[in-house]
Amino acid sequence: MPPARKPKLDAAFAVLIAVMAAHEAEHLAQLLQKEVFPNRCPGNCRGALGFIFDLEWVHFAYNISIFVALVGFAAAYGLWRAEWRRAAPWAVGAIGAGLLIQSYHGVEHVAKLDQWFANGHHSPTPGILGRGLGPPEPSSFSLIELHFILNTAVFICIVVGYFGLGFGRRSWPLSRRLGTVPAAATVAVLLLAPVGGAWATRTPTTVLLAGTHDGPIVLDETQALVGEPGAVVRGGILITADGVTVRGITVEAGDHGIEVDGAKQVLLEDVHVRGATLDGINVRRSQVRIKDCSVTDFQGDYGQGIDISFSADLPPSVIENCEVNGGQEGIYVNSVNALVRQNRVLDSTLRGITVTEMSMATVESNDVERVLGIGIFCSDYSHCEIHENAVRATRADRSSSDGMRAGYAIVSHYWSQATLRDNEVSDNPGGIKTFAHARITIEQGH
Repeated sequence: MPPARKPKLDAAFAVLIAVMAAHEAEHLAQLLQKEVFPNRCPGNCRGALGFIFDLEWVHFAYNISIFVALVGFAAAYGLWRAEWRRAAPWAVGAIGAGLLIQSYHGVEHVAKLDQWFANGHHSPTPGILGRGLGPPEPSSFSLIELHFILNTAVFICIVVGYFGLGFGRRSWPLSRRLGTVPAAATVAVLLLAPVGGAWATRTPTTVLLAGTHDGPIVLDETQALVGEPGAVVRGGILITADGVTVRGITVEAGDHGIEVDGAKQVLLEDVHVRGATLDGINVRRSQVRIKDCSVTDFQGDYGQGIDISFSADLPPSVIENCEVNGGQEGIYVNSVNALVRQNRVLDSTLRGITVTEMSMATVESNDVERVLGIGIFCSDYSHCEIHENAVRATRADRSSSDGMRAGYAIVSHYWSQATLRDNEVSDNPGGIKTFAHARITIEQGH
């Protein structure tokens, strides 16, 4: 026989199940926002409470309080006693498994909160298992899926144990007549709630039809601008709001093709700029992710492909899988935290990839070819991780008296620190060089 009933304790356990259902609902809402609605993650994939309170504190508070409560209930019921195991061994085992997983889930959120403090209250906060995961993009496995799995495993284990031990039949109103129906109905309602919350917080989407549209188009509210194949904007796009996505659009530029000014969590994906006089993509005081882009056909002598500047206090920006053909600077990073990877820069007339003015940047797996002067440039107290790039056929600038423009593959300049690993450098007359008290460290490949 199981131990004697404890009605007040049973009722308190019912409250915990409701809290756990609400927590599960938060994770389910995040998953819906990421995979079903076109929200820009992680900024707009925050569940329900994450739009009111800081997301890190919401999940930290949930997980730590749930862990403490589960330990308390296990002790109060004495679930280690033999009579419980004889009455429902599988239910006791389920609660034990849930408690074990929840203890690790709590460790993950302690690590995430520590990273949150270290980053100045900003992402990324990957925790422990999330270090090797990519960004939360559609159809990718990210932190959102990882923590959904952890929380769902705990929730299922505790619910199985809760009903298996009979608590649901004796802690809810009308339980003698209706059995576990009131408990199950309450849990179901709490789990269905995120569907409405995710729908209410979905990102509005505008679809540009194929053909030419006059610009400039100004995006000053959170939204997604998605182009059908053949959609062209003539005159540029200006983004001034957080959480904006621009996808699948060709821009015929004026001075700048796409400008991002004072905005965070901006995604530019599958965008193609041609005919810019100045910058193909110009980013100021903003945090962006730019992927699968191209910048070509510059119309002036001073054009740059992608310029991200003056955002050192913001979370890192990312430029990946883009091609820049021509212009003075291919990719220019100035006073920014950035990841520049898997891009192709061709025929720039000043430098291929520049990291300058106290930037912190990783430059990896890029192809830089036929640049005039310098292939990859790390300057002005910047810290650069330069790994697995291919720098080929950098040309010496015979028209310049600047000694740094002798066709160098990689230059570290003016107190900057560059760490090099596994770069392929070929047909560059200047090789690799430091100037003005800068430093280069060459690591062995892994």
